[in-house]
Amino acid sequence: MLSILGLTRRFGARAILHDLALDLGAGEYVAVVGESGAGKSTLLNLIAGLDVPDGGQIRIDGTDIAALDEDARTRLRRTRVGFVFQAFHILPHLNLAQNVELPLVLLGTPPSERTVRVRELLTAVGLGDREASLPRELSGGELQRVAVARALVHRPALVLADEPTGNLDPDTADRVLALLARAIKARGAAGVLVTHSEHAAATADRVLRLDHGRLVPA
Repeated sequence: MLSILGLTRRFGARAILHDLALDLGAGEYVAVVGESGAGKSTLLNLIAGLDVPDGGQIRIDGTDIAALDEDARTRLRRTRVGFVFQAFHILPHLNLAQNVELPLVLLGTPPSERTVRVRELLTAVGLGDREASLPRELSGGELQRVAVARALVHRPALVLADEPTGNLDPDTADRVLALLARAIKARGAAGVLVTHSEHAAATADRVLRLDHGRLVPA
């Protein structure tokens, strides 16, 4: 599902990621922990094709995304990848249901199916009664839950999550982490969670540490 080999990313003279390797099969869920500035978010951005590596390969279902042009990477993200951004990226002029629905609109999913999936996901993250609310009416923790629902609504083959519980209380965090794990397992997807939280990391199948640009067992 996901294969990374020899991945290198430099910023100036500094190699943030160096000769990094990772293999994930269908249904596998890995957590990556590391200090701030270690390159965790950089790694996710590279996997999603939002950034381009200086060396190495990133293959999703056999496709080397670094070899694709920007339009092709966008199409791959739209169809195969679900990304929970640390900064949410919720559109302020759309209500919650519309924000979550957006990936399905872009894919041309029929309206009746869109409605069902959006309600399922908003209910799963505890916001089933807030479909018509605008983002400005929500707390940071609630916006984070909307971001999780949006990332899962199109049933992606690869789920990437950047600190998805950073703004959540412990009970809600556990609920969101369980939802992520279920979504990955139920559909045979692969998942990469990056986090500072050892508790969050423990919900994954295995935990790796990003150390001097490489992934090592935690």
